[in-house]
Amino acid sequence: MSNLRFYSPEKLRVGSTVKLSDNASIHATRVMRLNVGDKLFLFDGNGRDFECELVSVQKNGSLAKVLSMHEVKNEPPINITLLLGISSGDRMDIGVQKAVELGVNRIIPIKTERSVVKLDVEKAKKRVEHWQHIVIAACEQSGRAVLPIVELPTTLSSFCAKPAAKNITRITLDPLNSKRLADLTKPIGEIELLVGAEGGLSANELALASQQGFIGVQLGKRILRTETAPLAAIATMNTLWGDF
Repeated sequence: MSNLRFYSPEKLRVGSTVKLSDNASIHATRVMRLNVGDKLFLFDGNGRDFECELVSVQKNGSLAKVLSMHEVKNEPPINITLLLGISSGDRMDIGVQKAVELGVNRIIPIKTERSVVKLDVEKAKKRVEHWQHIVIAACEQSGRAVLPIVELPTTLSSFCAKPAAKNITRITLDPLNSKRLADLTKPIGEIELLVGAEGGLSANELALASQQGFIGVQLGKRILRTETAPLAAIATMNTLWGDF
């Protein structure tokens, strides 16, 4: 079923006919070799899956009729926003992909002092679009029907200038801190997890985070790579407070 499940940017309702996105149409008809009359599943990011039937396959796109709908209840019981330092190469892509598979609800790329990648406004918009496509693919693969959003990159100081939500738990990864995730009280609201890029967060950024209520924790006595650290932290949170 996971290979026949695609995201629809159009809102879905039973009885309607929708056009598949270009990516979904190509994968469904050219890779999976589906044709008129074959079934597939679509989701529109609002927590539901829709069984559909292909009714038209053309070079300029494919149409599917929505047959039925069912609620998807596989979201973790913890609400995590990942503040992820922008890293180079495919590290950021891996971090976004795996974080979505593990259940994060929102991703905010952070321009840190040690980030190698520097993005102007136009490049930032293109990268966010790229990361959002990775989010969609991760949801299609993992069975999630709620679509996390990747926000535009910002600096830590700009993020911290905004008022924090009520009952929020703020956590940052700091290998020099002795506290562990298991030492924390189970959060009752949203969790914000801050992770640096290559080289970690600077002393100034750690100080700012601490002033804004972020609790520094370590993940064992080893130094984890920037693409490994957030995944280990999210998995640990799911083990302690979620559905692992």
